[in-house]
Amino acid sequence: MSPPTSPPTSSPPAPQPPTSSPSIPQPSTSPPTSSPPTSQQPTSPPPTAQPPPTSPSPTVQPPTSSPTSPPPSPDAGQKLRVGYYIGKCARYVDVEAIVRKHVSQADAGIKAGLIRLFFHDCFVRGCGASVLLDPTTANPQPEKLGVPNFPSLRGFEVIDAAKAELEAACPGTVSCADIVAFAARDASSLLSRDRVGFAVPAGRYDGTVSLAGETIPNLPPPFADAARLERMFAAKGLDAADMVALSGAHSVGRSHCSSFSGRLAPPGSNASGSDMDPVLAARLKAACAASANNNSTDGTVAQDYRTPDELDSQYYRNVLDRKVLFASDAALNAAGTASLVRFFANVPWAWQFRFGEAMVKMGRVEVKTAANGEIRKACRLVNSKAGSREHGMPASSSNFAIIL
Repeated sequence: MSPPTSPPTSSPPAPQPPTSSPSIPQPSTSPPTSSPPTSQQPTSPPPTAQPPPTSPSPTVQPPTSSPTSPPPSPDAGQKLRVGYYIGKCARYVDVEAIVRKHVSQADAGIKAGLIRLFFHDCFVRGCGASVLLDPTTANPQPEKLGVPNFPSLRGFEVIDAAKAELEAACPGTVSCADIVAFAARDASSLLSRDRVGFAVPAGRYDGTVSLAGETIPNLPPPFADAARLERMFAAKGLDAADMVALSGAHSVGRSHCSSFSGRLAPPGSNASGSDMDPVLAARLKAACAASANNNSTDGTVAQDYRTPDELDSQYYRNVLDRKVLFASDAALNAAGTASLVRFFANVPWAWQFRFGEAMVKMGRVEVKTAANGEIRKACRLVNSKAGSREHGMPASSSNFAIIL
């Protein structure tokens, strides 16, 4: 497999990094060095905005008591390491290469979905693959059926295929949470033509609890302003610079029209619905109307109309030009983050490097260990255990109800 490429060791004079915002760490203007070598070459990113709600927001009745599983260790994420699976399987089994093989066989839309899958997993109960759990009789509403995830979250079949091959070659060893992280890294590399490359520390365990009612409070909505975005990222240990860098994942994938329709003028109106570029707004209105005429309940459009299938820094130029879909994208033009948006727009390799750093940092959020997790045999179901936890619910939350 091909290793991730590092940005060039020399480049034309680049604009100086922004200095106006003390809240954002200053990016280096020197090209980054290569990722540390391992015998398993790193191969696999948003954050993406939430999909439109397909039904009214859920009414949630909280559990009568807290889940009994131990809380995540604060330093568990720092104990992850690159090359974790080296020596844990037979010599001929390259864990990361197997994941990359399955990701490479997916189309661009699924690859974009894998990046989003990682983000949505980590922001709800940490990076523990809780987003993969299927509904069961005991837990009919897991995360994947939450309003921000259903029906638009994609990539589950890629994770299943990689897990099946790994279980056959090295049973009970590779966690679904690590497969999701590797797959997001591989998708980032492939969609960027290997310009985005970073090593993924591994050693995560899989979570055993998955609740649809926890998605809306934790996943940033497409209508969020800058202050709300910063608060939601800070709650996960990510700063404003991480937020801006991860938002670059919106350069790939598609969005449902209902996620940004509030930024468009009403049908038949000539008034401007927002600060969106009027030419783009007119194009989007026409595309969404055509979808509606074709009996689609909610049409989709490319998030980046210039390079829709390439993970690149075009997104930041679109933000500056007011040619982005979501209010949360436009919010990056706020005083505290606009300087970094301009920097990434003008220095592509700086964003490529910073995106990888932010992905690794996000991958350490609320990591599960052997004390509060497991290595699932199949990614859609927790391993057989006593009580309701067998089906992805907290052992003490049998009264938890979600009404969609």
